[in-house]
Amino acid sequence: MTQDVEMGELQAAAAAAAAAAAPTNSVSSATTSSTLQHLKEIAALIESGAYAKEVRRIVRAVRLTMTLRRKLRAAVIASFLKFALPPVSEAHSRLSSYLPKEDKHDMDVDTATSAGQVPFKCSLPELEIYCYLLLIIFLIDQKRYEEAKACSSASIARLKNLNRRTVDILASRLYFYYSYSYELTNSLAEIRGTLLALHRMATLRHDELGQETLLNLLLRNYLHYNLYDQAEKLRSKAPRFEAHSNQQFCRYLFYVGKIRTIQLEYTDAKESLLQAARKAPVGARGFRIQCNKWAVIVRLLLGEIPERTVFMQKGMKKALTPYFELTNAVRIGDLELFRTVAEKFAGTFSSDRTRNLIVRLRHNVIRTGLRNVSISYSSISLADVARKLRLDSDNPVADAESIVAKAIRDGAIDATIDHANGWMLSKETGDVYSTNEPQIAFNSRIAFCLNMHNEAVRALKFPPNSHREKESAEKRRERQQQEQELAKHIAEEDDEF
Repeated sequence: MTQDVEMGELQAAAAAAAAAAAPTNSVSSATTSSTLQHLKEIAALIESGAYAKEVRRIVRAVRLTMTLRRKLRAAVIASFLKFALPPVSEAHSRLSSYLPKEDKHDMDVDTATSAGQVPFKCSLPELEIYCYLLLIIFLIDQKRYEEAKACSSASIARLKNLNRRTVDILASRLYFYYSYSYELTNSLAEIRGTLLALHRMATLRHDELGQETLLNLLLRNYLHYNLYDQAEKLRSKAPRFEAHSNQQFCRYLFYVGKIRTIQLEYTDAKESLLQAARKAPVGARGFRIQCNKWAVIVRLLLGEIPERTVFMQKGMKKALTPYFELTNAVRIGDLELFRTVAEKFAGTFSSDRTRNLIVRLRHNVIRTGLRNVSISYSSISLADVARKLRLDSDNPVADAESIVAKAIRDGAIDATIDHANGWMLSKETGDVYSTNEPQIAFNSRIAFCLNMHNEAVRALKFPPNSHREKESAEKRRERQQQEQELAKHIAEEDDEF
């Protein structure tokens, strides 16, 4: 009797566990079916865009795909490949070979098509390229970098045989993931020749979005290996035109800012980096952090001190902490504190590739400290100057004398040197308002405001014929009626997809 009771309890527990697992499995199955249904709708959108030759529908399809990125599973992609590509086609067999093998339960997906959604009888080039893109994104997210690398190489080989404007949007995304997969496997140098050939092909085909993307990928490739001269030669000779993608334009500005910084053109570098940080999307936090890191270094090299608000931006405070402490050391002019910060965050600066730039800041720290000493003392011995600057050389007095002489020659301080007695004699600080400095500062601010006003005016859209005489009431009614009909027609078109 006791055994019967125990067996009954065990069966009840098993039934309860199965009942608890059933909702989880049903939810997972529902999510998978929903994702597959969304992919089928995206495929229909790509098909309509390809037949109507409307690029904006392809753009919308790519945007919708990014929202489904975290929901992609191998079973979903396998079912979508059966739906989008003929099962006996070479493209289907090639793409299916890259899919990882999963459990039978995971591969069990309801592939039944809904009403009005039947598998495509013939494979459109746009759909085939989209399947490549979808699979590469999935493989990279699953950290299967070697498979993603092979799949992206196959997609580039297929793209070379296609010359359709509706493929350009998908091709630009494929170019990016092609380079990204090789970057993740530390083999960027292998594809440099291929990227150059693709850029030449995009130029001949007048694919401006592809040219933008490939130029940025080539600049990134060169900068990854510190080939700044080659990057500048390519940038200067590559054709330039109006930006088609804000993201690509921001990346271009960032790379130009890095090149200008290494080439000691700090003013141009600062402008490019700050513009890239301003134009970057709010969600691109990592990119904006990198822009701000380089911009802080460039401003310090220019002798400027960034505002505290730069380091307190939302989501960036922790990442910019090393640069905040570095800025504080430069502002104070404490060489010992500067050395401590540089050693403390050496790993961070090396990973950001800014360590060589920070070495250049040592001279700025010394100059700032010397300026503070010059303001505080009307006369001070060079030995005391060396001690306050914390110079650790073999002959600090001689080094202090050369540093003071160079600062006087550059106009950083207003002083003289008494070489016989070894003293630095500071001149009296005059009234700054008796000089031209306030006028120069006001002039630069006024010029900035006028330039901003002119750019805003150029960006405005004025109604046609606004400079002519006012239209009559009858013409106004007729124009408003035409505008209403046009708006209704556009709304109906949008409802179709």
